[in-house]
Amino acid sequence: MPDGIRLHTYFRSSASWRVRIALHLKGLDYQSLAHHLRKGEQTSDSFLALNPQGLVPALEVDGVVLTQSLAICEYLDEIAPRPQLLPPVPLDRAKVRALSLAIACDVHPLQNLRVLGRLRAAGLDEDTVNVWARDTIEDGLAACAHLLADYAGPYCFGEAITLADICLVPQLANARRFGARIDYPRIEAIEEACLAHPAFAETRPELQPDAE
Repeated sequence: MPDGIRLHTYFRSSASWRVRIALHLKGLDYQSLAHHLRKGEQTSDSFLALNPQGLVPALEVDGVVLTQSLAICEYLDEIAPRPQLLPPVPLDRAKVRALSLAIACDVHPLQNLRVLGRLRAAGLDEDTVNVWARDTIEDGLAACAHLLADYAGPYCFGEAITLADICLVPQLANARRFGARIDYPRIEAIEEACLAHPAFAETRPELQPDAE
């Protein structure tokens, strides 16, 4: 087990929330280091030396820096395999990864600060930018609702929390910020079950030391 874990984060970053949930689920202690994204602190020379992409989260483990939230979560799953974030059966594991990637690759990046800032710089007004973000989220959640429709249980893929739940719940917080539709019964039930778990409830954005 690592001797020291440092999480570079921002309270409102859904990608950072994913990692906080995983760390909590695994019972791993860590130091939280906040970088205010709206003030551009992620573009400082010191932070870019850690993560040249200028994104959070970044995880320092015994002096080695890991980036990309899903890669970090899978690393944590390998060093602390209980509870498992990915199912043991390959087909089930692929389904969990597919939903996780649908959110982390096809929804979240299109409505993050960097993309929205470029839309504004291209001349789009604030209302149009917000509609872009809202529509992107709604399209993604509609697809997720279809992917989850045939599964029962409190969580995305049954009785156990997986990487899919870790991606879905933070994305719902983003959805609310943009006024996106989230009234899918299956998704609402999953969120309720997850937020009843301490790993989700105690890592919520509004409870972080840098929350505003």
